[in-house]
Amino acid sequence: MPEFKDDLDRKLVAILQSNAREPISSIARKLDVARSTVQERIARLERTGIISGYTAIMGETDSGRKVQALVMLSVAQQQSRELVKQLESFPEIRSCLTISGEFDVFLVVEPDRLEDLDDLLDDIAEIPGVLRSRSSIVLSKRFERQQPFLPRRS
Repeated sequence: MPEFKDDLDRKLVAILQSNAREPISSIARKLDVARSTVQERIARLERTGIISGYTAIMGETDSGRKVQALVMLSVAQQQSRELVKQLESFPEIRSCLTISGEFDVFLVVEPDRLEDLDDLLDDIAEIPGVLRSRSSIVLSKRFERQQPFLPRRS
């Protein structure tokens, strides 16, 4: 769990999580602090690893409805690292988790169309080390939490 210096760090991270491209001057106004304070805080948060990077969040397709599927993979253990590296090359894979139990890897995939999902599943199955897979298409999303993670105060 990240160790924030104070409430200002928490607020700063929350702003960056909602828009990592927010201008420093705008963040400073929102937090009622100097620009240099925001710059120093961001540099420290990056240096200590609390902020480990920034990412682009892809927008929805024209229809606003992407296909989403949950894919579980059983993987040959000696090939799992290489397999994960190969999975990273698929932009349709939104999340890759290692799990315990019957399967070893859990993927959340979001291709544009069902036909693309079929092709993606075939491509994944051909990766060396994939022993078997099981997939389920998401029918509806009842809710999803998009709020930034803020650890509890101690």
